[in-house]
Amino acid sequence: MKDKEKIFLEGFKSYLSVEKNFSEHTLNAYCSDIVSYLLWLNDTSCIDVDFNKLREYLHFIQRFDYKKTTIARKTASIRTFYKYLFRERYIDSNPAISLSAPKKPKSLPKFLTTDEIEKILNNMKIDTPAGFRNRVILELLWATGMRVSELSNLNFGDLNIEENEIRVFGKGAKERIVLISNRAKNYLIQYIKTARRLLAPGYDIGEINENSPLFINSTGFRLQNKTIRKAINEVVEKIELPKKVTPHVFRHSFATHLIENGADLRVVQELLGHAGISNTQIYTHISMKHLQDVYNSAHPHA
Repeated sequence: MKDKEKIFLEGFKSYLSVEKNFSEHTLNAYCSDIVSYLLWLNDTSCIDVDFNKLREYLHFIQRFDYKKTTIARKTASIRTFYKYLFRERYIDSNPAISLSAPKKPKSLPKFLTTDEIEKILNNMKIDTPAGFRNRVILELLWATGMRVSELSNLNFGDLNIEENEIRVFGKGAKERIVLISNRAKNYLIQYIKTARRLLAPGYDIGEINENSPLFINSTGFRLQNKTIRKAINEVVEKIELPKKVTPHVFRHSFATHLIENGADLRVVQELLGHAGISNTQIYTHISMKHLQDVYNSAHPHA
C-alpha cells in the first residue's frame, strides 16, 4: 500500500468515527474492507480507478462465496470511501456513485418474549457492583431500545432522570430523546448512588460532571461494548436459553412489543432513531407473524 493511500485510509477512519459516528465494530469492518480493496488494486492508485474497475473488484470478491450481506457491506464500504475522497477533493468525480450491491435477503429480526427478557434480568447476579451495573444496563436496553454503542457513550449530562428521559446521540451524531420506565429509573438511581463508586476500587474516578461517563469499568474508564455482550452471554448460557441473544436483540424486542401493543409506527421510529419509516416497518411484519403463530396454535380450524 502506498504512503498516500495510507493517508487516505487514516482520514477515512477519522471521518467514520467523528462525522459518521460509526460504532467501533462497523468502523473496523469498513476499514478492513478498504484495506483489502487497496491491496487488490496493487500498483493502481485508488484515485485513478473508474466504475468498470470497481465492478471488476466486486466480481472478484464474489468468487469467495461471501454471504450477500457481506458483499453488500463491502460495496457500502467502497461507496463511502469514494464519497469521502470526493468530498475532500482528492478526486474530481465519484466513480462509485452508481455502484450497487446484491439485494440483501429479507429476514425478520430475532426478538425475545417478555417472559424471556424477565428471565434474563432476574437471573443476573447483582450482589457485586459490576453485576448490578450490568443489570442496570440491560434494564435500560429493554426500556429504551438504545443501541449498545449509544448506551456505552452516555454521559451524566445526557440524563434527565426526573422526567424519565435520556438524551442519545445515534448514527451520524443525530440527537434524540428516549424514555425510561420507572423500574429502569429506580435501578439507575441506585446504581449512581452506590454501585458506580464501588466499581473501580483504588482508582481515582474523579468528581461527577456532565462529561463523566455513566457506565465505567473496573479501572474507572468508560465501559466498552464487549463487556455488555459478555454479561449477556453469561446469563443466557446459565439459563440455557435456546436463542442467540445480543444487545441488538433487546432493541428488536423493545420495538416489536411496542408495535404489538398498539404503538404508532412514527413514535417507534422516533424512539429508535431510524432515519426513515421503512426501517421501522419491519417490526410490523414481526408482529403479524406473531399473530399468525398464535392464531395457528389456538384456533381449532387453523
